[in-house]
Amino acid sequence: MRKAYVIGVGMTKFIKPAKANEDYPILAKKALSKALADCKITVKEVQQAFVGYVYGDSTSGQRAVYEVGMTGMPIYNVNNNCATGSTAVYLAKEAVETGRSDCVLALGFEKMERGSLSRKFVDRTDPLDRHENILKETVGINEEVSLPIQLFSHAGIEHMKKYGTKLEHFAKVAYKNHKHSVNNPNSQFQDEYELAQIMDSPNLFGMLTKLQCCPTSDGAAGAILASEKFVKAHNLENQAVEIVGMEMVTDFPDSFDKSFINLVGSDMTKKAAERLFEKTNSKPTDVQVVELHDCFSVNELLTYEALGLCKQGKAGEMIDNGDNTYGGKYVVNPSGGLISKGHPLGATGVAQCAELCWQLRGEAGKRQVDGATLGLQHNIGLGGTVIVGLYRLGFPNSSQKQVGQL
Repeated sequence: MRKAYVIGVGMTKFIKPAKANEDYPILAKKALSKALADCKITVKEVQQAFVGYVYGDSTSGQRAVYEVGMTGMPIYNVNNNCATGSTAVYLAKEAVETGRSDCVLALGFEKMERGSLSRKFVDRTDPLDRHENILKETVGINEEVSLPIQLFSHAGIEHMKKYGTKLEHFAKVAYKNHKHSVNNPNSQFQDEYELAQIMDSPNLFGMLTKLQCCPTSDGAAGAILASEKFVKAHNLENQAVEIVGMEMVTDFPDSFDKSFINLVGSDMTKKAAERLFEKTNSKPTDVQVVELHDCFSVNELLTYEALGLCKQGKAGEMIDNGDNTYGGKYVVNPSGGLISKGHPLGATGVAQCAELCWQLRGEAGKRQVDGATLGLQHNIGLGGTVIVGLYRLGFPNSSQKQVGQL
């Protein structure tokens, strides 16, 4: 099995959805052009592409890539809910590792509608019908509120009842991510808030306030992956980031054991992380920087435990100790995470990849994590998929660029 390296990354600024915004082909072109420029290659050298999006017609992937050139390469359209972007990266990685290609594109984009996510097809089975049924059978469902926020709110309440976690702990997660976003020019929001402002912001459902929930977003991100042969042929050792390992899992029977914590994916995350660390002969404490899926503050807190960053039930203690930010054990979501950076579904996982590459290459500007040598990615989509991955410099003895990422 060959190694796969990320040699070029790029993204657009994530922005609030609006009809006047640039359409998805232009957003994709901007992100892809930046990724190609980052590694100084042309699209003619890319042998195939995996393009992720959730809200769009079939073959939108082709339409997006065509903006930078029509080379006849195979283009695969990917849709895996909120884990779509990381799925594109996962497939690109496999294409390189198996020897099918030496240079592959992972691209993600989204042009979304404003407001909460909603069903698009009402004349067929909803892929989240199992989740909805459990909600109905246990605590009841509010037909006026989107399903995800109900599920995550109940998961947070379950954690509080089981482990004594407090509302302040969840709010502190959002406080941290908003604070981190101030230094990210690509972030949809770059505003810092006091903890009280986050807790007192409008309540959206249950225990979750507005500033603890990610927004819908328009945006795109791209990553170019390559083999060692390609890296060396193009003298890219100084910026190549190795994907050390990446695991994808889907739901298990215990996902539907009527625990909301499992229902929102913690069991998937736990199993994927265990496999990843075992296969890469590493452990959570080896990691310095993490980009994880904080669609709601609840999910970030739950994910600390599922990834093994702290013991089960100890996420509140980890937060109180500051072990999720600069100066602590880990820096989690230095980008601002989904809560601040935004969540254009298809682009999110690729943007996480880009952020970790910038961190490991020392190009993250004011949000740079000192001494970052191993980065951890976590991306989840209900319905369900979890992808976790580890990144490190591929050729650490090469001189690294030390310029601020724009």
